[in-house]
Amino acid sequence: MVVVTRKYQTTIPEEVREDLGIKIGDEIVFVKGADGKYRLMTVDELTREGCELCKDIEETIKESRKGLGKGIQE
Repeated sequence: MVVVTRKYQTTIPEEVREDLGIKIGDEIVFVKGADGKYRLMTVDELTREGCELCKDIEETIKESRKGLGKGIQE
């Protein structure tokens, strides 16, 4: 449990920092999921997930093109 200060600040507990791999100087973001719940992530983690999503989308597009038989070359 943490307390929110008058300036809406909190301290991330040590166990949580260690579990999430948060270090001094890391930038943290709160990301709202499709379920409406928020996730605490580092900017690096968010960037990695974004890159993985782009790769998945690219692969889906390639597979869709093959399935449609359009033979579009890149």
